[in-house]
Formats: sequence, structure tokens, C-alpha cells
Amino acid sequence: MSTTTRPPRTTRPAKSADPQDATRSGALTARVSLGRVFAPVPLEFLLIVSSALLLTGFGIVMVTSATTASALSEGKSPYNDGMQQGVFALLGLALMFVTSRLPVRFFRKSAWLMLIGAICLQLLVFVPGLGVEAGGNRNWIAIAGFSLQPSEFLKLALALWTAMILYRKRAKLGRLQHVIIPLVPVAGLAMGTVIAGHDLGTVMIMVLVLLGALFFSTVNLRIFVLPLLLGVVGVVGYAVTSENRMKRILSMFNEDCDYLNECYQSTHGIWGLASGGVFGVGLGNSVEKYNWLPAAGDDYIFAIVGEELGLIGCVAVLLLFATFAVGAFRLIRNSDDLFVKIAAGGITVWILGQALINIGVVLRVFPVLGVPLPFLSAGGSSLIAILVACGVLLAFCRTLPAAPERIDR
Repeated sequence: MSTTTRPPRTTRPAKSADPQDATRSGALTARVSLGRVFAPVPLEFLLIVSSALLLTGFGIVMVTSATTASALSEGKSPYNDGMQQGVFALLGLALMFVTSRLPVRFFRKSAWLMLIGAICLQLLVFVPGLGVEAGGNRNWIAIAGFSLQPSEFLKLALALWTAMILYRKRAKLGRLQHVIIPLVPVAGLAMGTVIAGHDLGTVMIMVLVLLGALFFSTVNLRIFVLPLLLGVVGVVGYAVTSENRMKRILSMFNEDCDYLNECYQSTHGIWGLASGGVFGVGLGNSVEKYNWLPAAGDDYIFAIVGEELGLIGCVAVLLLFATFAVGAFRLIRNSDDLFVKIAAGGITVWILGQALINIGVVLRVFPVLGVPLPFLSAGGSSLIAILVACGVLLAFCRTLPAAPERIDR
């Protein structure tokens, strides 16, 4: 009679009841979590966030300096506009860092809702009692003493929606009909809600957003030409139909234009830049801000920078925008996600294109278009929208492959 010996049964070790073990486990988990939070970020992230923070801080200082005289003339505190800009900056920066933690799929899935919501918000400018008209443009809404410019947020929604459409149609972008539908009709509707308020400058920036997104997609350049021509024809056609806009455009080529009318603002902008020289007259010592230069703290803030801080201040601003451009274009180049490339391309062309147009207007290279200088011009809507857009770029930066995987690129 044989007996079979069974192997000894293995039993799981009992969980230790030692509270020190639980403490060590909790500490290890906490260290892992902190490691994720403080993990090294890509260079693109650092370039974008540092330039955005520096430009925003610099903008608060310049808005405060440019608006002291006008605030005093209205019986307000000389720091009133600067403090408001600081509050908007804090709100925008908080939204930027919250947005930077969102996953890419959130932007892709919610793009339609963002665009519909932004268009509905833009339509509120035509509601009696809500819509506000200023400078011939009806592009603001006023609620409980606060004003909002919905078209600033429409730019971001259009960039994300365009990226989502082109991403979904990425395998069909070689055919014209798939590029046009639904891109051109829906984008045209969004722009139509802005042009109905006679804001040509904002529509031009929206055209840049659309063209930037198309350029960084896989669309054939021959197909890209059609939306480009449509955008140029539409902008030119609208400008020709307005006598006031035509006067401003033609004044650029007229050496004897009327100083007291269409050339007044642009002339004082040039005078402000010229009087600053290399080193400027000193922060806070501008003469043009004493109600000589219209919109000194808004669209013509760059002229005040040139007057008070001179050529050195203007070059510093340009270098900060160049830093932002390097970070954004590195993001587009190094990303493996087509949606990220397209959306980042639209946002980057929007911010940099708007900056170049604003500076070109101050230098009298372009006619007066009424577009603010990103990060610097006074205005909560523009600043918050720009900072949220930067948050989107930062969220995209978190998806970049690790640095060793990019060596051969």
C-alpha cells in the first residue's frame, strides 16, 4: 500500500497589523503622487508658460502706466484699470493651469459643444438690453456692470472645432468636398455672427485661425488655396463696401491725409514710438497717454511701450513673443497626434498673427483694425481667452513623447 505525500500547502502571509507598515505604505503612495505632480515637463511647456507669464505681468504694468491719466480725468483711482487687469490676469492664469491638466480627448469630444456655445454667446450681442455698441462695432454684452466680448472665446472654439473635423476626416482630406463640408459653411456661420456686428478685425483673425489649422493638417496645398482666396475676397469685399474703412486703408498711402480725422490715431502712435528713442522717456512718463493717443491702454499699448521704454522695451516684447513661437512650433513639430498639431497650429497662428497685426497697425504698416495686442492690451475677455488658449497648448505639451524618443527627429 503506497502513500502519496502531498506538497505542503502554501498559505498567503497574513496582513501585518503593524500600524508602522500602513504608515510606510501611505508615505510611499504620497511620494509616487508627488512624483507625478513634480515630474519634469517638456521644454515646449516651459517656453510657452514662461513667455505667457512674463507677457501677462508686463502687460499689467504697462496698462497701469498707460491708463493713469485717463482714469484720473474720469475721477477714478489712477490704478483702477491696472488693478482690473490684474484681477483678470489672476482669473485667466487660474483657468490656464486648470485647462493644462485636461486630457486631449476632452477637447476633441467637446469641440462641437464649445463652438455651439460660443456662437450662441456671440448672438447675445444682438439682444436689446444686453448688446453694447462701441466704435461702430456691436461686439460686446453687458451684464450687471461687467462687459464681455464673446468673439474672443469664439476664436478658441473655432480652432478646436476645426481641428476635430480635420482629424476625423484625416483619411479623406485629399478630396475637396470633404475639406469644404462642413468646415466652410460652419466657419462661415461663426464669422457671420461677428461680421454682423461690423467687427472686421476679429473676422480677419478668425480667418487666420482657419488657415493656420488647414496649413498644419494633411490637406494638399492646392486645396488650401481655395479657402485662402475665399477669405481674402470676403475681407476685401467687406472693406470696400464701407466708406469709413476705405478711408482708413487709403490713408496709409496718402502723405497729406487729414490729421484731425482718419490719420489722428496712427500719427500719434508713430509720434509716441519716435519720441521714445532707444531707452524711452521712462516708465510712467508718457505724454501721449494724456488723452492725446486714443486707446492708449488697449489697441495702441505698443506705442506706449515704445515711448516709455524705447526700442529696448519693444525688442523685449518681440523676444517674448519669439520665445512663445519657438515653444508652440516645437510642440507642433514634435507631437504625434494630428489633432494636437492642427489645434495647436490654429491657436499659434491666432496669437502670433494677432500680435503681428497689432504691432503692424501701430507702425502704420496696416490700417487701423481694432485688434488688441495679446497678453498686453487692457481687456478681460481678450486676456482670459488668450490664457485659456495657452492652457490648451500646455495640455498638449503633456502628451509629447519623452526627449530620448525625439533624438532622431
